[in-house]
Amino acid sequence: MPGLISLWNTIQSTLFPWLEEALDPLTEKQKHFVSVIELMNPNPFLKKFNWIGNGRKPKERLDLLKAFVAKAVYDFTTTEILVEHLKSCKNLRRLCGWEMVWEIPSLSTFSRAFDQFSESGVLIEIHRAMIVENYGGKIAGHVSRDATAIEAREKPVRKGPKALRPKGKRGRRKKGEEPPPMESKRLELQPDRSMEANLADLPQACNVGTKKNSKGHCESWIGYKLHADVVDGEIPVSLILTSASVHDSQVAIPLAQMTAGRVINLYDLMDAAYDAEAIHRYARGLGHVPLIDSNPRSGEKVLMDSAQDARYNQRTSVERVFSMLKDNHGGRHVRVRGPKKVMAHLMFGMLVITATQLFRLLV
Repeated sequence: MPGLISLWNTIQSTLFPWLEEALDPLTEKQKHFVSVIELMNPNPFLKKFNWIGNGRKPKERLDLLKAFVAKAVYDFTTTEILVEHLKSCKNLRRLCGWEMVWEIPSLSTFSRAFDQFSESGVLIEIHRAMIVENYGGKIAGHVSRDATAIEAREKPVRKGPKALRPKGKRGRRKKGEEPPPMESKRLELQPDRSMEANLADLPQACNVGTKKNSKGHCESWIGYKLHADVVDGEIPVSLILTSASVHDSQVAIPLAQMTAGRVINLYDLMDAAYDAEAIHRYARGLGHVPLIDSNPRSGEKVLMDSAQDARYNQRTSVERVFSMLKDNHGGRHVRVRGPKKVMAHLMFGMLVITATQLFRLLV
């Protein structure tokens, strides 16, 4: 936290006055944008995009990344609206790095830069560094885990034909004959595999997801599902994007592995979708206390005591993060296609939320 406090004081006492001398007075949105960029510190992560070779030098990727962050801060629906605003707003244009209107790149250049950001995973690297550097030394009381629907404008991938299981002999097995081996389920395999192997095993293609709403009615959507771990202070520390049809429980262990490498926490808070013995066991193996709402299935619902129930109520922090993403930072208007691009679009919003919530810890 000392580094975060020092950065906040520098921004407030030095950077803002200096910018307002060089530019017009800054609006609150513009100050918010500057604060997010300063905490992100993207320069070290953009060295991979340095131009080497012959031909025309490409546009500066740092300026384009700043512009996409501005798009998330202002919650612009499309890049076209972003470019029009940059042309009319001198302050924001100069903060992004373009002095004159004619210096703003074309829409096709914005598109190529976005492709590079999504393919390289640079936004995920920046987010991880923000968490480790500014929250890694702090013990988090609770990690709230959940998933939310992400609607996309693309056709769902058709399911391939189911693999046929080899048929066994008809009738009852002979005495002493072993039953045919059952194929292990994903949740049973995950505890013994690395995070990278578990992430590679999760489906990411666009398809149809279905869930029950608060009134018990089924709702369906076409697109993806964003899974998140959120710590105290409504700070998202780990994010995974999967196909919409992936059950929440199948992403719990990969999320736990990712979070364990970034922060230290004491309690894991999850709803009834995560009530599986493998998840309970894995959380306890990490030294955490799993507080998971009971899924009665065929038995009776197990109730929490008053202390556990009070802690479990903290789980709503993850739902508030999803609301911030969808209401204020682009989560409801995904215009790109493919899991990598969709994740990049969402990550710009999550980077803004992460920086905002980290600074709010100080306030």
